[in-house]
Amino acid sequence: MKLEQITVTSFTVLADGLDNPKGLSFGSDGSLYITEAGTGGDGANVPSPSGQGSLLYGTTGAILKVENDTIKRIVTGLPSLAFADGTGAAGPHDIKFDTTGKPYVLVGYAANPALRDSTFSDSDLGKIITPDFDTNSWTTVADIANYELTHNPDGGDVVSNPLAFLIDGDKIVIVDPGANDLLSVGTDGSHLDAIAVLPHQPVTNPIFPGSNSQNFDRGHVPPPSAYRNATPSQITIQSVPTGIAKGPDGAYYVTTFTGFPFPEGEAKIYRVDADGQLSVYADGFTQLIDLAFDDQGNLYALQHMNQSGWKGKLDGSLIKITPDGTRTTILSGDGLEAPSALTIGPEGALYLINRGSLPGKGQIIRIDHH
Repeated sequence: MKLEQITVTSFTVLADGLDNPKGLSFGSDGSLYITEAGTGGDGANVPSPSGQGSLLYGTTGAILKVENDTIKRIVTGLPSLAFADGTGAAGPHDIKFDTTGKPYVLVGYAANPALRDSTFSDSDLGKIITPDFDTNSWTTVADIANYELTHNPDGGDVVSNPLAFLIDGDKIVIVDPGANDLLSVGTDGSHLDAIAVLPHQPVTNPIFPGSNSQNFDRGHVPPPSAYRNATPSQITIQSVPTGIAKGPDGAYYVTTFTGFPFPEGEAKIYRVDADGQLSVYADGFTQLIDLAFDDQGNLYALQHMNQSGWKGKLDGSLIKITPDGTRTTILSGDGLEAPSALTIGPEGALYLINRGSLPGKGQIIRIDHH
């Protein structure tokens, strides 16, 4: 058997100029679908949990479709929440299709669920919806943010920002980085429950941002006054789960971003078994944002940034992990900037969202490896 050598010379840009694209998936029709979190709006607002300003409501979220090398918005008017400059956006975060081809979309929130209904009335922020592409309408399936409000499985701050999910038979499995947990709900909206809570992790001698640090993510980073005098030798940070995939062994695999101050080399990939028990599958990463398995059982992990985000360097990485644990970096930097999601196409190419947190600059790129 010939060993496969992976070489990458470049990537192809399929779409550009998108507003905070967050998730992507192939439909049963073979087309690529993308969720665009939007740029919020000028509506009502809630305070960001980070303490760095207010998130404003709008209906700038959308679902896009790539077909025959053209891209178009097929669903518009979806809820979106962002800072006034369009950064820190939460909105349509991920899209997946069940075995019948029915689409499901996960809408984020990124704030305290207690403020949602009183501020935005019937908004679908923090919920799973099923869109109808033909009529530009949607139906609510499950309320993820409300589960955090009523249960708060990790016992920490009450914040919900569901980011990614998968469909496993008649079950939807969701990661909520705001709540630090893994949830399951039926595709019919029944039996919403927590499967696992991601553990906090100790960090020794953490490095905090200095006076010249970049305010790269106001939505998740506290203001300097919160850590100006920080000199602890050890702190405990949240895991912040960001991506989920089902492995060849039937277990779920979850990437973690890590919490502030985003220590380099401390992000992990967890394996979650059928009983909800967690074990570390791979570690030593930085700010992981998504993952996917190919048909050969290789795992592809996506680093949102290779260095702590507050350093202001946007370079990310795509890393391949073979079943025996061998790691190969397929792409690092070279135009890969703050990537936010990946999926594997029917033909085996890798499709990524690039610049996923930069409003007006988001890209969909394809990497052909051989």
